Amino acid sequence: MATLSARRRDFLKTLSSVPLVGALFGCGASAPTAAAARNYLAELGVKPIINGAGVYTMFTGSLMQPEVIEVIQQTSKHFVRLDEMHDRIGEKIAALVGAESAMVSSGAFGAMTCGTAACITAGELEKTLIIPDTRDLKNEAIIQKSHRFAYDHAVRNCGVTLIEVETRDELEAAINERTALMLFLNKGEPNGQIKHEEFVELGKKHGVPTMNDCAADVPPVENLTKYNKLGYDLVAFSGGKGICGPQSAGLLFGRKDLIAAGRKNTFPVSDALGRGLKVNKEEIVAMWVALDNYLKRDHEADWREWESRIATMSEKVSAVSGVKTEAFIPVIANQVPHLRVSWDAGSVAIAPNEVKQQLRDGDPSIELIPGGYVPDTLEIASWMLQPGEAEIVGDRITEILRSV
Repeated sequence: MATLSARRRDFLKTLSSVPLVGALFGCGASAPTAAAARNYLAELGVKPIINGAGVYTMFTGSLMQPEVIEVIQQTSKHFVRLDEMHDRIGEKIAALVGAESAMVSSGAFGAMTCGTAACITAGELEKTLIIPDTRDLKNEAIIQKSHRFAYDHAVRNCGVTLIEVETRDELEAAINERTALMLFLNKGEPNGQIKHEEFVELGKKHGVPTMNDCAADVPPVENLTKYNKLGYDLVAFSGGKGICGPQSAGLLFGRKDLIAAGRKNTFPVSDALGRGLKVNKEEIVAMWVALDNYLKRDHEADWREWESRIATMSEKVSAVSGVKTEAFIPVIANQVPHLRVSWDAGSVAIAPNEVKQQLRDGDPSIELIPGGYVPDTLEIASWMLQPGEAEIVGDRITEILRSV
């Protein structure tokens, strides 16, 4: 009877004569060269768009840089120990942004969930195993009323109740033995009475962790380090917006003990609230590479390019009688050059929403900012447009406005 090693040699010898051996083993096999010519979006019937809206999740955020795609491909060919990968990438990212510690999360939403779970459990296994049942745990988060936002479910899903306050006195009165954290919405800063420095000071005074949601607040690049320096215990960013990393990844920076506790509340821990908030190994490494690339970019050159796109569209559209254009920059989130287009309804008899629909239905399909900052206008973000697309957008809007 042949030995096991002899049988193995015979098996491998047989395999060596079989074409496309890798296909027998599934993942890791190289696809046939011909597959590269397939148009998968066309096969699916999914129409690509020109993105004049910006880094909205509904429009798949930003586009990854070639270096990010390359590292995804490289990493996909290897198995690793996931905790070791998390450790090394966390160290690299923390060094880049000047934080005590860092982790890659499943978007800014996942970062806030992990951060909240960290503040509740402090890394204690018995607490990790029972949340979101927080009846016997700290289960309140203090937030300014003006900072309530559409994604605060990222905090509430940990079994937390949001306690709304407006003034410093109300915040201090709200702190009690059930307070797990204080939550700040970065883009809400102008609207609240309690500003960054005072919010952090109150957290430290009362020994309550502070977390700042900065999801869409890059650029400017300085924001990646600003809020750590201000003293926030946790800071969350989206990875797939301005940083141009994977759309399903995010970043959480902050206190070493809280990042360690956040890690215990997510993958690969089996029985954790954040078990389903997975980020694969390829995206973990890609997030580091995307951040490193972003920090090294010529940000002034990027800004000049965005301004040039705005000027191109403005020149085309403002040639229509009765149409006005205005360049603007949002106060905090999505803080890049935008163009606002408005017109006298007596001169141009079409509603902005109808223009948007015609742009959406056209070929190529174009999306502008949904909702917008100012009602009854068209608003166009410059930064996700690709070379040559500013001209297409300007021409198409001009064509629609002149056709009525």
